[in-house]
Amino acid sequence: MSKNIINFIGTIIIAAILSQFFPWWTIMVASFATGLFINLKKAAVFFVPFLAILIFWIVYSYILSSSNDFILAKKIAVLFPLNGNVTLLMLFTGIIGGIAGGIAGVFGKQCSVLLATKN
Repeated sequence: MSKNIINFIGTIIIAAILSQFFPWWTIMVASFATGLFINLKKAAVFFVPFLAILIFWIVYSYILSSSNDFILAKKIAVLFPLNGNVTLLMLFTGIIGGIAGGIAGVFGKQCSVLLATKN
């Protein structure tokens, strides 16, 4: 199996497990861990964790919001210039989480390179 797919699935699984018990920023721990242990090349170092966390957060926010008929999500979407559009709010939060995950993935890769040159 391709390293990109392994990193993608691993990031989603770790993020899903950590999100059940810890705060929102543990998605960065998941991206960092997969970036540290699974070597990716070039732009995939950023974009694979970015897409994994983007999809995870969109699905996770949909699941959480659908349980209360999107009442809170609609109120929050009004606070942003989204005119109460819940779909745009989910996309917006997914992109923010994806950027955080992508940067953490790059940091994990850089740490693995740093540790490899020390040995």
